[in-house]
Amino acid sequence: MSEKLMSRKKPAFPISDKLHEYLNEYSRNTKIPIFYEDLLRFAGSTVLYDNNDEDTLWIRVFYNEFDRQEIDLSLKRVYSSLHSDGSDRILQFLNVDAIDFCTFGNSQPFRVKVRNILNDNYTYFYVKKADASRIYGLELEHMLSPYNLNFLVYKDTLIEEHISGIPGDVFIKEMLPECTEPEKAQIAKEFVKFNERCMIRLLGDMRSYNYVIVPTHDFDHVVYRIRAIDFDQQCFEGKFKVYRPQFFKENRIMVDMVRDKLQRSSVDQYKIEERSIVAKRLIGYHERIEELLDCAKSDTISYEENVENLKMELLEFVQDIEFKKAGNMGEVLEAALDFVKRNYEDVSMKRLLHGPNKGL
Repeated sequence: MSEKLMSRKKPAFPISDKLHEYLNEYSRNTKIPIFYEDLLRFAGSTVLYDNNDEDTLWIRVFYNEFDRQEIDLSLKRVYSSLHSDGSDRILQFLNVDAIDFCTFGNSQPFRVKVRNILNDNYTYFYVKKADASRIYGLELEHMLSPYNLNFLVYKDTLIEEHISGIPGDVFIKEMLPECTEPEKAQIAKEFVKFNERCMIRLLGDMRSYNYVIVPTHDFDHVVYRIRAIDFDQQCFEGKFKVYRPQFFKENRIMVDMVRDKLQRSSVDQYKIEERSIVAKRLIGYHERIEELLDCAKSDTISYEENVENLKMELLEFVQDIEFKKAGNMGEVLEAALDFVKRNYEDVSMKRLLHGPNKGL
């Protein structure tokens, strides 16, 4: 199913001057000592395999001695800017253990493993080619999801922090069968909410390998959350189904679990909960969202035929004439977010006027 949903390979869209100004305002734009292209100068590589001896589609890259010293120092400084105050004070305690390159997907990122030599704690960050779609996706995730995101942009290079979790495809294959029935019901609930959140903010291509499952121990049980990790397909595709994870074959097991574990009324309740939470975040981030949407409305992040198709599908889905007026993807996104916020405010006003047990 997913192969038919997705169109041809998405291009990378440049970051406009207006979007750069927005990133400056919110401390996302900063000068860093290395570019994505610098990491492409590797002299050799070796394939990385997982514990089952299967190709991970990542390769470990190596540089000649002179380049490696310069690159290591630059990456340590990037780490300091991303996770600390940007000074050189912590550099002596850091070591770049590995640099890996992904041969799969649109972004072809570099994954950098940085270790603190004092205690052997380590973390990752990613170096990618900057793409306007991904920037919009990261910012919307930061403001409209339960999770904050840390990233930096310098010209055409993007630095992203690592999002911890178990890849969805790995979890579904290896860990979901071992979950208890109550745990499966809780995961089903989270998938409903995740599906709704992606649909509302038009984040596409959430196949199982583009999100992670995050287990958290809470008293006597484990709580599972679902987080997106790939924001390449923000507001690009023209098919509405692409923005609804339930329609990808890779998520079929999750959809079946929702059907088996949740009643229709519960599914509807969880959808309303997620829409309300997103609406509250839209209100809380009102000024910043408006500035981001102003950038998107003056930007080109999709093809004209995708815009026309998506806005008509959304018009049919929600019966809101504002979608028909949209001239580009930024305006389609604005109409989608405004629709959610208006509905929340209308319901809240009715409850205020009629009381909690009247009208609704």
